[in-house]
Amino acid sequence: MENIKWRTFLKDVLICSLGAYGGPEAHYGVFTDQLVVKKKYLTEEELVELIALTGILPGPSSTQTIVAIGHKMGGPWLAFLTMLVWALPVLTLMTLLSFLSQFLGSMNISQDGLRYIGPMAVGFIIVAAYRIGRKVVTDKITLLLLLLGGITTYFIREPWIYPLVLILGGVVSIITSKEKNLWNHVKLSPPWKFLIAFGVFAVGSLLLTFIWDNRIIHLFESFYRYGYLVIGGGQVVVPLMYSELVEVNQYMTNQEFLTGFGLVQGLPGPMFSFSAYAGGMAARGESILTQVLGAVTGGIAIFLPGLLLIYFIYPIWENLKKIKGIKVSLKGITAVAGGLITVAAIILMQKSGFVFDNVIVMLTTVVILITKKIPAPLIVVAALAAGFIL
Repeated sequence: MENIKWRTFLKDVLICSLGAYGGPEAHYGVFTDQLVVKKKYLTEEELVELIALTGILPGPSSTQTIVAIGHKMGGPWLAFLTMLVWALPVLTLMTLLSFLSQFLGSMNISQDGLRYIGPMAVGFIIVAAYRIGRKVVTDKITLLLLLLGGITTYFIREPWIYPLVLILGGVVSIITSKEKNLWNHVKLSPPWKFLIAFGVFAVGSLLLTFIWDNRIIHLFESFYRYGYLVIGGGQVVVPLMYSELVEVNQYMTNQEFLTGFGLVQGLPGPMFSFSAYAGGMAARGESILTQVLGAVTGGIAIFLPGLLLIYFIYPIWENLKKIKGIKVSLKGITAVAGGLITVAAIILMQKSGFVFDNVIVMLTTVVILITKKIPAPLIVVAALAAGFIL
């Protein structure tokens, strides 16, 4: 029975992976649709709490969220399999594209066919924001916190602002709470081995770069560092990667970097999968094996810190929530998270452009999702088809 359940769950994770375009905020729309509304693996409140938790942690937010859901459904092993099913399809594609990059220019592939993917993703986010907003806004304070999260992150788009407003939401919730004895004692038994492993990889890889001048080790250290320095998903990591891989080390040209980043926008799955392309491009020159090794290293190293942190935090998460102060703070944190998701829809729509056909695609997606008539992957296929045909 457990095997069937696991298989069913992993099949749903694959559906999420193949339907998740456009960064963590859009991914949450797909998670809400597939894992909450259709399959009821968790409630909307639990999903928002996880989004808030991963919003504070370094690493790829949507990947950590779906891995935590895997951990909830079947412990560490299912969490690991969830990670593989979620990330492997697009990591494999990005590894192959690191070889094809030199041909893409000569093949003159137009990205016009992908133009409706953005507005479609915005439709998913609007529905997720609406569903989440309905749950998290319970009084004037939570409404104000939702607006604070949205307005602040709309005007200040720096990586540090996301954890800051989430923590601020929690603090405001505690200060305005009428509850007594907020900090009740709860027994926690954190799995310290995962936090120790996190530190060992960070320090060990840095020391190895000083001892051994090897391209793959340098790449592991760089990508592992990107993984623990970045809070808020794939788009945030790009400026870091660009300055180091293009400007400082000159592993690839500006055009090659942008080609890869453009391609990953049109592919489903986690944005961090760009690391496989960047790692492969950075390891070019010696042999095909070295290039594949570079891509694999980039892919593993960037996801590893976030995975280890979820393995450390998630087992004590349910007990942490039993502390009244944490439970009260979550009310504020989830309200702010609702604001972040709402404003993400506005920002992405601005990027897509408020042109007539984009608005039609976005509204159609919203209607389809609310009426629950068509599964997410089919909506994606329809958006792709419309882009290439029209």
